[in-house]
Amino acid sequence: MRRCALPPLHRYPTVDELAARAAALAVRSSGDVRLRRVGVSRAGTPLWLLSVGRGARQALVVAGPHANEPVGGATVLRLAERVLADPRLTAGADATWNLLLCLDPDGLRRNEGWLNGPYTLGRHFRHFFRPGFLEQPEWLPDGADGAALPETRALLRLQDELKPFFQCSLHGVDVGGAFVELTRDLPGLCRRVAHAAARLGIPLELGPYDTLYWPRLGPAVYRIPPPCPRDLAAAITEAAVESTWYHPQRHGTVTAVVEAPMWGVAAVADGSAPADRDGALRTVSHALRRDARVLEGILARVRPHLEGVPDAARLLAPVDDYLLVCPGLADAWDPDTADPLRPLPPLSTAHLTALRIAGGRIAVRTAGLLHQLVTGAGRDPAGALPELDALIDGWCAGYRDDCGARWIPVARQAEYQARVVLAAFHLAGARSGESDWGSQPVVPMHRE
Repeated sequence: MRRCALPPLHRYPTVDELAARAAALAVRSSGDVRLRRVGVSRAGTPLWLLSVGRGARQALVVAGPHANEPVGGATVLRLAERVLADPRLTAGADATWNLLLCLDPDGLRRNEGWLNGPYTLGRHFRHFFRPGFLEQPEWLPDGADGAALPETRALLRLQDELKPFFQCSLHGVDVGGAFVELTRDLPGLCRRVAHAAARLGIPLELGPYDTLYWPRLGPAVYRIPPPCPRDLAAAITEAAVESTWYHPQRHGTVTAVVEAPMWGVAAVADGSAPADRDGALRTVSHALRRDARVLEGILARVRPHLEGVPDAARLLAPVDDYLLVCPGLADAWDPDTADPLRPLPPLSTAHLTALRIAGGRIAVRTAGLLHQLVTGAGRDPAGALPELDALIDGWCAGYRDDCGARWIPVARQAEYQARVVLAAFHLAGARSGESDWGSQPVVPMHRE
């Protein structure tokens, strides 16, 4: 095995650090690693692809599809070193690894206020940024031909150029546990995911909010179902539109979405029956309605003072998206208002914990974005900052003290994600020649 090690990475890499580390690896590798630009972002930042190996079979790993989920950058650097050091992953598998360093570099730059640490929930959410639904580059709400974002078009071109047998999208969970979503089953992956999580002390999420209605392939592994009708509210809350996940399926590609948590919560791994399902659901739904009303009131006070504030529109877009979905979510979760034609599935303690975390996530993210809007304005005529600070502190304390959220070091997050990617790569490679490999139905974009 060869070694071409970079200095250890104990925090999330920034956009510039990703490019610099990848370039250093390419220079040191004597031609085994190539770095090329495959597109540019809306702000003109290069989209860099790091390729390792010279095999005929292509694997594509996409980091940074969501601006607030930076673990993928650390993971692709780790994967590059591991693949370069082990010829069984390249020449031995007749494979080339193609690592897209960051799909949304502009969004990642907006999160640099918390990337370097210290890693606290309050710091994270006060500097959190995730663009509105229509500015997230993995989505294809108007299909591939209608892709509006240059980042999206670059990824689509890359998929059609490479025709990968395996694609992996690297995601992060702010609070919760680890899980995987697949466009088709990879038998044996559940066991490997569980082993990696156990070795690294990362909780498996047995009932993620994202996959509430989705087929379960095994513990913490889920099958992405066909899309729902296309409307914005549904798209933000569930699989609803086409995406770059299934675009390469015409080439026989299997896609794995690998979620790694920043702050782990042990209760998301509790598959036991809850003591009072309906009582817990009422608590979560009532809290979401209450929090949404409070945040709507703050927004109404703040919005008139945002004229001329730089980037106010980009921060307001996700605020409006989050507040848009709150009433429907609360009604869907509340046993007294839920739609009888679409009942909730059987719920474990893990599911109820995930719903509590999800409701709090919408609230604290919205408050964090409003906090940035007010501080960006340079003044607070509405007197909103003290209230926002108190709300953020309270919701973060709920995660920390009531849910037991505990920070997982970046190196462990990236190592878990890398191990799952490698496991899925091996299993997909073993199945990619099967006659029915490319014949299954298309799959939708996942919300988070």
